[in-house]
Amino acid sequence: MQVADISTTIFPLIPLRDVVVFPHMVTPLFVSRPKSIAALEQALLRDDRLVVLVAQKDGECEEPGSDDIFDTGTLAEVMQMLKLPDGTVKVLVEGSCRVSLVELTDDPSCFTARVAEHPEIDIDDSETKTLIRVAVEKFEQYVKTTKKINPESLLAVSGIGQPGRLADIIATYLGLSVDERQKCLEVTDSKERLEFISQLLSRELEFAELEQQIHDKVRFNLEKTQREYYLREKMRIIQDELDAEGESGGEIAEYRSKIAKCKIKGAALEKANKELSRLEKMMPQSAEAAVIRTYLDTLVSLPWAKRSKEIIDLDRADKILDEDHYGLDKVKERILEYLAVRKLSKQQQGTILCLVGPPGVGKTSLAKSIARAMNRKFARISLGGVNDESEIRGHRRTYIGAMPGRIIQAIKHSGTKNPVILLDEIEKMTRSYMGDPTAAMLEVLDPDQNENFTDHYLDAPFSLQEIVFIGTANALDNVPRPLADRLEVIRLSGYTEEEKVSIAELHIIPKTLEKHGLSDKQLKLPAPTIRKIIQEYTRESGVRNLERSIASICRKVATKIVGGSVTSVKVQPNMVNTYLGPAKIVREKESKNPQVGVVTGLAWTETGGETLQVEVNTMPGKGNLQLTGQLGDVMKESAQAAFSYIRSHAQALDINPSFKDELDVHIHIPEGAIPKDGPSAGIALCTALISAISKRPALGNVAMTGEITLRGRILPIGGLKEKVLAALRAGIKTVLFPQGNEKDLQEIPGYVKEKVELVPVSSLDEVYPLVFKGGIKTGPPKRHATSASRPAKRGSRKR
Repeated sequence: MQVADISTTIFPLIPLRDVVVFPHMVTPLFVSRPKSIAALEQALLRDDRLVVLVAQKDGECEEPGSDDIFDTGTLAEVMQMLKLPDGTVKVLVEGSCRVSLVELTDDPSCFTARVAEHPEIDIDDSETKTLIRVAVEKFEQYVKTTKKINPESLLAVSGIGQPGRLADIIATYLGLSVDERQKCLEVTDSKERLEFISQLLSRELEFAELEQQIHDKVRFNLEKTQREYYLREKMRIIQDELDAEGESGGEIAEYRSKIAKCKIKGAALEKANKELSRLEKMMPQSAEAAVIRTYLDTLVSLPWAKRSKEIIDLDRADKILDEDHYGLDKVKERILEYLAVRKLSKQQQGTILCLVGPPGVGKTSLAKSIARAMNRKFARISLGGVNDESEIRGHRRTYIGAMPGRIIQAIKHSGTKNPVILLDEIEKMTRSYMGDPTAAMLEVLDPDQNENFTDHYLDAPFSLQEIVFIGTANALDNVPRPLADRLEVIRLSGYTEEEKVSIAELHIIPKTLEKHGLSDKQLKLPAPTIRKIIQEYTRESGVRNLERSIASICRKVATKIVGGSVTSVKVQPNMVNTYLGPAKIVREKESKNPQVGVVTGLAWTETGGETLQVEVNTMPGKGNLQLTGQLGDVMKESAQAAFSYIRSHAQALDINPSFKDELDVHIHIPEGAIPKDGPSAGIALCTALISAISKRPALGNVAMTGEITLRGRILPIGGLKEKVLAALRAGIKTVLFPQGNEKDLQEIPGYVKEKVELVPVSSLDEVYPLVFKGGIKTGPPKRHATSASRPAKRGSRKR
């Protein structure tokens, strides 16, 4: 199919790896890169179904640019396209004509190009005819000598009288390199192209005749019953002809030397020697030999006997922890205890620590500090999204592209047998039809089993006993119980505002200034400015968004300094919105005023503490209870329990007991797109229901957390510190919490207790005076306006 004017048409373009497509030739291709698949789909939408095919200069380049492809390619028609189950696309194309790239555009979806056609000019003279006849004769001789090409290909070339087309067909059948094929494609003169192909054909014919001579020499000395001898003799003669015997022998000797140096012992040594013997008997060019070489390279690169000299000095470790992290006193104390036990204990592997806390509080950096304090190498394994057991245990070598598991790879990259390995986001592993990676982690983390840990790829035991494993997680809810039992959890709470200011001054600002090429004289961020950024532009337990905000200010200041408008900047609090835009977090003043049916609860999530607004409305009805806001089963049951408590205690709460027959109640917790669950909102749900039904406004600057019972008792909850910090960030003045959590007050910093009044409560009766002005006075029950205004119904009997 032809296009009316190729020069003015923009075509989709596909870069090819190790393939050159010639005009008039039908070629199958396998396409897997998204941009290339998009180019195919775009070509199929065209009437002419044309696409430009251009070879890459480097076949291993995954994301080629305009400089990574040749300037000459082929305009081809897409004949068929088939999508395979693994996402790869098989396509059949037929070359149309040679083209050169005039203009190349790298769109986000695919490459497009405007091209110029190279017209095919055939000269019909006696010299050209002679050249055609000689080329056909050489090709016939090559086909008969090699016996690798189907003899029917001779029919394809015998009747061709155009020199250019003949050259293209012969080039397609010859085993040429990509550069030689590309050079043939770039030669526009048909006669010159056929001469070039004839030269290459003569060279390939010489190679084929030499190979046949080697084959004849081997067969001359061959006994028919000795197949193994035949293979050895053929390999020896090939090595003699290519003078490669010394090179192969040197490779085997080099592997023996590496095996001896890395001090492999036991079953691993037997496996290495066995594979080396197999390699020695194989043809060096065979695919299996390449697999064995990769295996041996992996085996000898592992640190079988190389260790870091461990240094455990508690004073030095304490100094390192203080240098790298601000605050976290309880966590640092537990880490020092861990190091002290390791120094006294003779066991190689003891407790496995797991740092649990919201994002951005320093879990990964703490693990790095532990490695530095112990003078060990550090390696990190990200387990987020891992759903294949082979990612941990490795792939068996029967599979193409097999490789060791992540544990062995981490040891290999660390270069020592006793590194500190961080198992990051351990709770985000999931099971699938490919296996359960958490089950594989049981063997890795169990001191009684990991001494003989066997990776499927190595197929030999490798001891993990000297490795210090440290896990991190945002929450342990999704960690299977057997795995959680092997971990000693150290919880990291969110930072307070004062701690964030100090962290910014001591760590974030110096590091960010250095990263952006600024000095402390060129940019100054005083404490009030940092505090305003924290209050109005971040709402988090950690400091990642604070670091991003400071980096944004640094970029804008750097732009001004380079532009010459300023030489230094001191960012005052009133200038923050100039650099970061309008405040992202605006505290609603009206929410702090007393409102009917609105109470602030406190929640604890993987990302830290959060405030939770509970809204309740009542309307005339028949006692229906409606719950909205993506509430989980536990929270729904808490609402039902609160509703039942109010019904059974209506008289004591000064509520008309008939409200259940006269009112419908709607409970809503905003941010409906976010799922919510847990029992700790029970006290807030009950208080909001009482406020809405009795029409008593609840104080807006009071937040509360606690599980309730049908008898009105308030039970302990988890995450008190995170919830109190969330209340402080929201400007709450008073927090009501279960009396059973008084033991957790020691974890809350003193200055937080000065800013937030923490009131322990054991029953709902203690809550009312703190939330409702004047409390609740027991007396005659009120009658709701709805029931007072409703006319009495006359009874009637149906017959």
